[in-house]
Amino acid sequence: MTVKQVVSTKEVYYLAIESSCDDTSVSVMKNEMVLSNVIARQDIHEEFGGVVPELASREHQKNIVPVTEVALKRAGIDKSELSFIAYTRGPGLLGSLHVGSSFAKSLSLALEIPLIESHHMQAHVLAHFIKENENSEVPEFPLLCLTVSGGHTQIVLLNSHSDFKVIGQTIDDAAGEAFDKAAKIMGLPYPGGPLIDKLASEGDPNRFNFSEPRIEAYDFSFSGLKTSFLYFLQKEIKLDETFVEKNKADLCASLQRVIVKILMDKFYKAVDELGVKNVAIAGGVSANSGLRKAFQVEAEIRGLKSFIPDFQYCTDNAAMIGISAWYNYKNGERGSFSASPKARWSL
Repeated sequence: MTVKQVVSTKEVYYLAIESSCDDTSVSVMKNEMVLSNVIARQDIHEEFGGVVPELASREHQKNIVPVTEVALKRAGIDKSELSFIAYTRGPGLLGSLHVGSSFAKSLSLALEIPLIESHHMQAHVLAHFIKENENSEVPEFPLLCLTVSGGHTQIVLLNSHSDFKVIGQTIDDAAGEAFDKAAKIMGLPYPGGPLIDKLASEGDPNRFNFSEPRIEAYDFSFSGLKTSFLYFLQKEIKLDETFVEKNKADLCASLQRVIVKILMDKFYKAVDELGVKNVAIAGGVSANSGLRKAFQVEAEIRGLKSFIPDFQYCTDNAAMIGISAWYNYKNGERGSFSASPKARWSL
């Protein structure tokens, strides 16, 4: 149960913890500004071609204390100066969430300061409100945001820091999932999305064509594209076993073009019909160079105010959890020590 309490927010230092998947991250922040943002990656999953939940939770247990110590040291802040502890309650891998949740609760109790929970997907969107300095520009409301990650693809309308409305989402695979699965089909190592982006810069985006789904309203579908890509490669490999190796850059460029087109067509359809003037992208796939360029070019053509996150705030990180918790804290919300992590948690 969430308890509300009016607070003063003149100058507040706080610590945020992110452990929803395979990155252990801790950030120390002052109001909307980041003092440190430390991330420990888990390379152990590469040999398995994807995240292994049990291994992820074990690695979080190893990493979370030293990562916290480094974050505090880099920020130049003693834990006695902290006003609250923020953490990711969900959605994500349950075992990984439990590690972060348990550590956050223990730290909160030990320091006798409030515990503030954050929603992982809200945090991705609110990363745009992190300030590098007091004069940093942040979005105005209403804001329409395309959130694209390995597990989620959503179009979210924000009317305030706490008023979120999902107006479109994937009905099957997420865009990031489509990138990673296509990479696996081509024999690229995990994680495949960044490798496809790198290879795409060397290829011809119009060399190959793949099917585009026809889905109602603002929703997405990527399972058909993945199947189309698989069947196309199977057919070509029967004729030439070296087809993928010979055409890898063009395959990546063509696939990326189609995925970006699907995302942009739906997003800007929503922009036109809703009449919003402020637009943003967020999530791990927002680091994709093809998506960033297409998003920004289209926004400029339409005369929109566009916001693209810094690369350090695209993938999972604790600073985005911190900024999300900051607005919850200002709103007087308090987390409960009896609250359990949520593997699934809708906006």
